Amino acid sequence: MSALKKTALTVLATALLPALTAAPAFADTLDDKPDKKQPKPPAIMSTVGGAQLGRPGTQVDLGPGAPVLPKDVSGRSWIVADAESGDVLAAHNAHWRLPPASTLKMLFADTVLPRLPKETEHTVTAEELAEVGEGSSLVGVKEDQTYTVHDLWLGVFLRSGNDAVHVLSEMNGGIDKTVEDMQEHADELQALDTEVVSPDGYDEPGQVSSAYDLTLIARSGMQKKDFREYCSTVRADFPGEKKEGKKRETFEIQNTNRLLTGDYGISPYKGIAGVKNGNTTHAGATFTGVAERDGRVLLVTVMNPDSGESQAVYKEAGRLLDWGFEAAGNVEPIGELVPPKSADTSDSGDEDREPANNGKGAPAKPAASDKSGSGGIGIALGVTGGVLVLLAGGAFLVNRRWPLPDLVRRLPRR
Repeated sequence: MSALKKTALTVLATALLPALTAAPAFADTLDDKPDKKQPKPPAIMSTVGGAQLGRPGTQVDLGPGAPVLPKDVSGRSWIVADAESGDVLAAHNAHWRLPPASTLKMLFADTVLPRLPKETEHTVTAEELAEVGEGSSLVGVKEDQTYTVHDLWLGVFLRSGNDAVHVLSEMNGGIDKTVEDMQEHADELQALDTEVVSPDGYDEPGQVSSAYDLTLIARSGMQKKDFREYCSTVRADFPGEKKEGKKRETFEIQNTNRLLTGDYGISPYKGIAGVKNGNTTHAGATFTGVAERDGRVLLVTVMNPDSGESQAVYKEAGRLLDWGFEAAGNVEPIGELVPPKSADTSDSGDEDREPANNGKGAPAKPAASDKSGSGGIGIALGVTGGVLVLLAGGAFLVNRRWPLPDLVRRLPRR
């Protein structure tokens, strides 16, 4: 081949590469080639939160004395951020749009929780459960049985119950309306990588989010008292079937967040207080967590690790949290978790007020307590200090601290 032809081919390949690598990434499936290569992140991604967050690969700015990032982290996308300041400490393909699995339920809860009073009772119909996806995670909601909204939220947060999500969605006006509401809320939060197709995170073509967006959504959710209580509840009693002439029995449900409960060889992470895990065929394992240590609160999200290590998403999240707590103060932020579009970030002078409930629903009550003996993880998390800013008739906290209950801090390592 002549030198001229080689040069022309090189130029053509260079021109096509960005367009090819920037293709939409619902294809978090393996290539069809025999070598089963993993997909690569787009060459061009969103720069919400900072230009560096739009670059593929690992992004970090280590200062003197800062520890190196853990090497045994295989997530396709991950992020470590300071929940109080919003500083992003490190990230890897932060804006890669990937299937979120049940971590999308954080957006569902952040959107719908304020709209439905928790004491409201609802009798479930067969139609409300008809569209629950095959193979979905379920809490055990039954038709013709009556549940409170509080019961259903326990099913969402602890068991990731798609049946509970569908019933709550119908109570919110239907699946289509709920999807629309969630998308509108994601846009308001500037979670612009997120496309909502189903409210429960069940695999659907085109349904994507990113480590950046999930962290942004979790930060918003953790500013709501009920959200904090539910996502930090270890176990609770859930209503069983009501039989005529007999007292209604209950059965125990346990949170599937292994860093919160400890299970399958995972020890509870000291200081953990939520948030949400997920796992589907297309998404792989996904997880967003929040933890406190020595007065600092960090958020971490890991999407689809491929190391083959058992319970890898939790182990990798724990390693990133350990690094974040050790590195904080010795790294330069590479970006930020942005406030919502309508947030007023000026100092309101009102530092101690709890977020409003949007004028809807009853005052929040503690979620079901942990009956394991480590107790009280469902107790309301106090919020002190910082700046209170109003958002869309409710409240949004920017640069606020979220001190966690002492009982959470004392969660033992097994």
